Amino acid sequence: MVRHAKSSWSENVGDHQRGLKERGVNDAKLVSEKAAETCKKPNKIISSDAVRAKSTATFFKDAFKITDIDFSTNSELYDFSGQNVMAVIKNLSDDLDIAMIVGHNHAFTFIANMLGNEFIENVPTSGFIQIDFDVASWQNISTGVTKLTIFPRDLK
Repeated sequence: MVRHAKSSWSENVGDHQRGLKERGVNDAKLVSEKAAETCKKPNKIISSDAVRAKSTATFFKDAFKITDIDFSTNSELYDFSGQNVMAVIKNLSDDLDIAMIVGHNHAFTFIANMLGNEFIENVPTSGFIQIDFDVASWQNISTGVTKLTIFPRDLK
């Protein structure tokens, strides 16, 4: 899972339309490249349809060389509590061994702590978390193992 990169407040647009700050662009590039070097390629990337999340997801799509067919948006990931995010995760196709979701806090910090086995105070912008589950179906996930975190501050 990836929290969207640092967003810009400089434009007079609604929350859903906010783009990325320059720092967000730089951090997303840094973290996506490190993730692609370190992790197995996801079968699919699913992003919130908010501009800042889609923009962030595109850096990961490019770094992992994901095709357009394996990249999608889901408005249910534009969620800040985590309930809709969990529904998206539990409804993933069981054909997917590795899925990446891109979205928002506070939902992602909540989900990372609920599903992972390491406490994370706050998933920072551009933060990447890999959680592994030993189940055959996404519907059956509960607590997994937090295998890896990649946060921008750790790469600078």
